Amino acid sequence: MLSSSCSDALKVGVEGMMMRNSTLVCVPIMAESVGEMVTDMGKAKGLGADLVEIRLDYLKTFNHNEDLRRLVKECPLPTLFSYRPKWEGGQYDGDEQNRLDALRLAMDLGADYVDVELQVAREFISSIEGKKPESLKVIVSSYNFEETPSVESIGNLVAAMQATGADIVKIATTCLDITDVARTFQIAVHSQVSRVPLIGLGLGERGLISRILSAKFGGYLTYGMLEPGTVSAPSQPTIKDLIHLYNFRQIGPYTKVFGVISKPVSHSKSPKLYNEVFKSVGFDGVYAHLLVDDIQKFFQTYSSMDFAGFSVGIPHKEAALKCCDEVDPVAKSIGAINCIIRRPADGKLFGFNTDYVGAISAIEEGLKGSHNNSGKNTTSGSALAGRLFVVIGAGGASKALAYGAKQRGARLVIANRTYDRARELADVVGGDALSLDDLPNIPPEDGMILANTTSIGMQPKVDDTPISKHALRSYSLVFDAIYTPRVTRLLREAAECGVTVVSGLEMFIGQAYEQFEKFTGLPAPKELFRKVMENHS
Repeated sequence: MLSSSCSDALKVGVEGMMMRNSTLVCVPIMAESVGEMVTDMGKAKGLGADLVEIRLDYLKTFNHNEDLRRLVKECPLPTLFSYRPKWEGGQYDGDEQNRLDALRLAMDLGADYVDVELQVAREFISSIEGKKPESLKVIVSSYNFEETPSVESIGNLVAAMQATGADIVKIATTCLDITDVARTFQIAVHSQVSRVPLIGLGLGERGLISRILSAKFGGYLTYGMLEPGTVSAPSQPTIKDLIHLYNFRQIGPYTKVFGVISKPVSHSKSPKLYNEVFKSVGFDGVYAHLLVDDIQKFFQTYSSMDFAGFSVGIPHKEAALKCCDEVDPVAKSIGAINCIIRRPADGKLFGFNTDYVGAISAIEEGLKGSHNNSGKNTTSGSALAGRLFVVIGAGGASKALAYGAKQRGARLVIANRTYDRARELADVVGGDALSLDDLPNIPPEDGMILANTTSIGMQPKVDDTPISKHALRSYSLVFDAIYTPRVTRLLREAAECGVTVVSGLEMFIGQAYEQFEKFTGLPAPKELFRKVMENHS
């Protein structure tokens, strides 16, 4: 558990350090020729890297003396040489002595770092005793492609690696759950006492935060790939994203952590929005993608004040309600939340729902410009009053939208693939239910609204749609909560039918205003929010 005691240990461990991090950003160079490697080194420097890891095992042909001399001489950055064998996840499948000789030669020619595996570390370090330049640092590494062991096991592993004489220890474990990363953070915090720097990495999408938050938890360096597609480890971010999307250089020991909890989550634009706005207003926070399988386990593990606020996405909006110590009355009525803050006064989790405000406001704005903007009943002051409002889906977002529409005086129909779930939600909010297959059979009437709250049509399945194009002609306005892509097939076909469409991006921006204010205690810079999203759409 990454508790407040761990946070306190971190503060002790970093006492006397600069407020901003000194964690290095390393770009792996994995080209197949020396010439390409030299070119990529220049690109890495231009993108802001501190050093490069030269992966010798990726070279198709390799002349030790000649090629190493060129790589060291022409590299514009400090060099880290690794020659990873297949038995440790690399490409090299040749003679071991030949491999280690190449690393020793790289040392002799002026390498700044060499990376050797724990299995051969003691032998390698003994072989360079008395010859090792003072400036050279030996990184001893260990990869686990099966799992992330217990804290005790990782601690014992790190101790064994330190005992080899390592200058720096590197552990990379496979994260089967995002909570696995917490064990790496704990070891990173406590390893600072030993004075042997640690590189702790979580492999896989669930381990992404290990790379982003390495600076916060005292990691010696982190890795960012040169460009998409040049990955040396699963789900490694690009150096551009590390530095510019996550504001890596500004992350320090007291930076507050925020993120979007969802599954899937990589499509979310929330990190682009919040991180850019955080930086613009000078707020010390970082916002990350959090691929969460079990939300209750997530909150039990990341329980310190460092983890300060979260957006909640599909499929966790209902389950998140049960994780909160307190829930806003409106969110309780809806039965789903999309925002959680950890209250600074007592560390309690407080849940809210900002979805319905963002979505309903966006739809009402869309109706203002619609060719059919007259509600059947305007006594409520909303253009939704008296209209038939059809919601596709029966999850947390559906509940929020149905609640908001009902509050504005609309008549509700809930359509879902599973009729029983549609019926359950319809009974709660006061409306009718039908299966998704029966949706095209609704008798048409003036001013009908259709709102999709499911993931049907979201990247990568952009050719999917919840309803036929022919059936869309019955509606006055169609809303899609999906915003990746901004124009889904549902919205495109509705527009082709002459129907007013409202993108999920409008809902996203609307609900984000309130979340930002809850996260930071600052007023939301609305014009900046919209500008950021337009730039990234």
